[in-house]
Amino acid sequence: MNSIGLLTLITFSPLLGVLLLAFVPKEKVSTIRFIGVLVTLIPLVLAIYLFLKFDPNASGMQFVENYKWIQFMVGDNTIEFNYSLSVDGLSMPLVLLAAIVAAMSALGAANIIEKREKEYFILFFLMQIGLYGVFVAQNLFLFFIFFELTLITMFFLVGIWGNEAREDAAFTFLIYNGLGSAIMLVTFIVLLINAGFYEGPNGPTFTTDIPTIIHNLTSPDSPYAQDGFSNAFKYGVFAALLVAFGIKVPLFPFHSWILKVHYQAPATMSMILSGVLLKIGAYGLFRMEYSFFPGIAKDLATFLAILGIINLLYGAILAFVQKDFKMVVVYSSISHMGIILLGLAAMNGYGFQGAIFQMVSHGLLSALFFFIVGLIYKRTHTANMEELGGMAKTMPITSGLLLTGAMASLGLPGMSGFVSEFLSYLGVFKTMPVLAAIGTLGIVFTSAYLLRAVLNVTYGPTREKVQGLSDATAIELVPMVVLVAFVILIGVYPAILGDPIQTTLQSLLSKIGG
Repeated sequence: MNSIGLLTLITFSPLLGVLLLAFVPKEKVSTIRFIGVLVTLIPLVLAIYLFLKFDPNASGMQFVENYKWIQFMVGDNTIEFNYSLSVDGLSMPLVLLAAIVAAMSALGAANIIEKREKEYFILFFLMQIGLYGVFVAQNLFLFFIFFELTLITMFFLVGIWGNEAREDAAFTFLIYNGLGSAIMLVTFIVLLINAGFYEGPNGPTFTTDIPTIIHNLTSPDSPYAQDGFSNAFKYGVFAALLVAFGIKVPLFPFHSWILKVHYQAPATMSMILSGVLLKIGAYGLFRMEYSFFPGIAKDLATFLAILGIINLLYGAILAFVQKDFKMVVVYSSISHMGIILLGLAAMNGYGFQGAIFQMVSHGLLSALFFFIVGLIYKRTHTANMEELGGMAKTMPITSGLLLTGAMASLGLPGMSGFVSEFLSYLGVFKTMPVLAAIGTLGIVFTSAYLLRAVLNVTYGPTREKVQGLSDATAIELVPMVVLVAFVILIGVYPAILGDPIQTTLQSLLSKIGG
């Protein structure tokens, strides 16, 4: 169905915050923080409205906005870049996830960020545009612009407001993700030249619209159907996109950048990075790899499952030996992204549902963990677990919410982590039982390192660093309670997320013969 610019409003509403802050003196810190939080609530309200108005039974894209934007002639050919936005059951939940995490991050930043607040929130608003844009763009050119916007703004947000080695971390982030962007750009150009065209009124018209490319690559009635493309082209594009999005996920061995960036980034940026930005990589794999080349995705399912198991076990084992609580969360994030890959590799409805549930669940839980780590660090100036023992006595509410998040992350029934892991593993067991059995070791390791970390921080003798600490304030409680509430909601009523994604998954499964 057509919308009245709802997706445009969601995507570009943060510009209102940029405009308002342009007229606020930097000395008016309280006003800046108020605007920073208030404007971030606008796309959240609109995203909730989008969720409520989304028709779970409708096939195809919804809330479509498609307008002519840039057109120019090259010889006898026309090249066009359209302004194309829409959502389906895959992208709509991620738009809502991005809005929730961004709002909670802004609320956290109002308490944590203590310098150059005006510049911080301006960059944060610009980043939001990129976050929403990548999930609603139906044009590779638009997707790339929004993708780059998140990269550039994150570079400055880490490089200016991070810890001592923030500049080194920011450049590491830029180098790795810039390499991924370069690979992506070249691949998009290759797709434009080879599969992005149709017969327009004035002859061949080249376009980066995703539906046109999918039609040319996969539809039997297309004159440029998949059989018309060489294996070298198909596997080359698939491999290039796997690397480009694999850096963002991140897949082993492209993960090293995230260790440095998370450790140096402010907690509010770690919330965005782990909660949303990493999901762009998984979304790109799902949206493009599986839509452009469903046959190759099915052929390489075992390879993708192995990559997922490596991520899962590697992250879990290294999380177990960490002494820094933040690094436990970082390696846990790497590990849990492996579950998404396992779900995608299952090539059936259970696995695909599990992958989407895991994207949303992990986005909420990782944001919760990084917020709590930032809260603890603000009070104690350390994340060393050996210095944080006994925190339950001085910060009982925060400790209780931390334990709740840990239970959800290790898959306690009644919480989102259980639904996502159960569906993902069920899907893999149906197609690759041996690999699935190996992957279940990740559940064991997850229980071990999370319980070890939480118990070391919250119980035992009260360490000097945590003596006399005050518990979370009312404002600090809001992000934690909201994130936990969504985790429990999905756990006890998974249909709230499962129903909207069914039609989209059935359409995708039909292409791969699932």
